[in-house]
Amino acid sequence: MLTGYLIYGLINSVVLVLVALGFNLTFGISGVANFAFGALYVTAGFLAWIGLNTLSLPYWVSAPLAVLITAVLAGLLYRVVVLRVRGLVVSEVIATFGVGLALLELFRFLGFIGFEYTLPDAGDFGVSVLGVVIDSQRLLIVAMGAALTAFLWLFTRYTTTGRAFRAIAQDEHTALTLGINTERTATIAVAFGAGYAAVAALVILPLGTIAVNEGYNVLVNALAVCIVGGLGSTLGVIVASFLIGMAQTLTAAYLGTHWMMIVSLVAILLILLVRPSGLFGSHKQLEERI
Repeated sequence: MLTGYLIYGLINSVVLVLVALGFNLTFGISGVANFAFGALYVTAGFLAWIGLNTLSLPYWVSAPLAVLITAVLAGLLYRVVVLRVRGLVVSEVIATFGVGLALLELFRFLGFIGFEYTLPDAGDFGVSVLGVVIDSQRLLIVAMGAALTAFLWLFTRYTTTGRAFRAIAQDEHTALTLGINTERTATIAVAFGAGYAAVAALVILPLGTIAVNEGYNVLVNALAVCIVGGLGSTLGVIVASFLIGMAQTLTAAYLGTHWMMIVSLVAILLILLVRPSGLFGSHKQLEERI
């Protein structure tokens, strides 16, 4: 039984990696904490469902289209809304959260409520690992988590845009002097992060239904992972995902599933009390205040 909990805890950890990578990327490059992230996640799911069921598009068309539209929406959000309040942290949070809230409630207003909003899964086969059967969709989640993490590492090191990402993350003013268009690169980074959220949605949502409230849950989980790991640190995201993911699974097993979200909230509280910059964060000035 414990083996099963550990294996599914690892899978849950990969789920957290998937939902947090895009949020962390956006903050690390643009410096903007995109609180519309959960709404963009849900939007991708609904867009894929609309393409598949309303427009009768094949899934291999509707899924990439949903990712593309979600990324474009995030880019527009940055250019139209965030740029007007860039540098005002509280205003950035309020603006992005307000847009995300409006987007989620728009889906609710349009009647996207119920259990019929589902996405197709990867099939009905499974693999036995140490006597624990893992279904095909969870295997896909693990594979996608590894692939997206590896792709992000390669992209930021071996492409011109990726190196521009790293330059801005290290010092935006120096990047400007080197001829890098920081506003355009930041827009691409926000869109890129939203694309990651969309891909995560398309591989995770087939495990259940597409629900408006899932947007809030995803945002809380992404925040918890990034705050615990350290905002802007990819290694921190991975380590924090495994710590929180295992804790959530064991909590659900021994106390009940309704306690899972409490784990994320408690993790945020504890890390802010002990190490505000996160496990791998570089914002030392935060720790000097306590």
